[in-house]
Amino acid sequence: MTTTTSTGRRGLPAAGRRRRTARQVDLLDRLVALFAAEGFAEFTLDDLAARLRCSKTSLYTLAGSKQELVTEAVKQYFRESVPNVEAAVEAAGDGPGERVAAYLTAVGEYLEPLSREFVADMAAFAPAAEVYRRNTAAAADRIRELIAEGIKAGAFREVHAAFAAEMVAATMFEIQRGEMFSRLELSDAEAYAELASLIVYALTA
Repeated sequence: MTTTTSTGRRGLPAAGRRRRTARQVDLLDRLVALFAAEGFAEFTLDDLAARLRCSKTSLYTLAGSKQELVTEAVKQYFRESVPNVEAAVEAAGDGPGERVAAYLTAVGEYLEPLSREFVADMAAFAPAAEVYRRNTAAAADRIRELIAEGIKAGAFREVHAAFAAEMVAATMFEIQRGEMFSRLELSDAEAYAELASLIVYALTA
């Protein structure tokens, strides 16, 4: 990220929040949905105002430029992922393997609605790519916690938790770059599901 963010104890980092009105939050959420479906590189501020049926002044209450607006929207998308992903982990119960699988699967499912245009635009725009990178790094930290918990509970083999998490992170960054999709024609969500299956098997076989 180009702006300072704080990383929550669990899951993906939660960016520092501004105080926003309910109307501003609604506008930001609609902007996120538009970008997720169609990408953002081709939009001008005039285009965005027309599509969202608001004034450019309203957009400027969210950020001072289109570039900052994109960064805020990407932060918002990943910020909202934290409670959703952690809820999936809690719903999985106490089984360490199920919790690891639930975390990775939930991350993949959260990424599933993102269009290839949005993913490509994020990769090409450094501030947005940095948001994704830092969220991926925080997710890898969470995986390390879950693996360490499983080892301590005796459910996983005695492996180096940090090393296993680094291997997961390397795959997650590969998924982020989009190169895996071009080679294997797997969506991000499908790739995360495969990663979940592989890592749990490796830890328990």
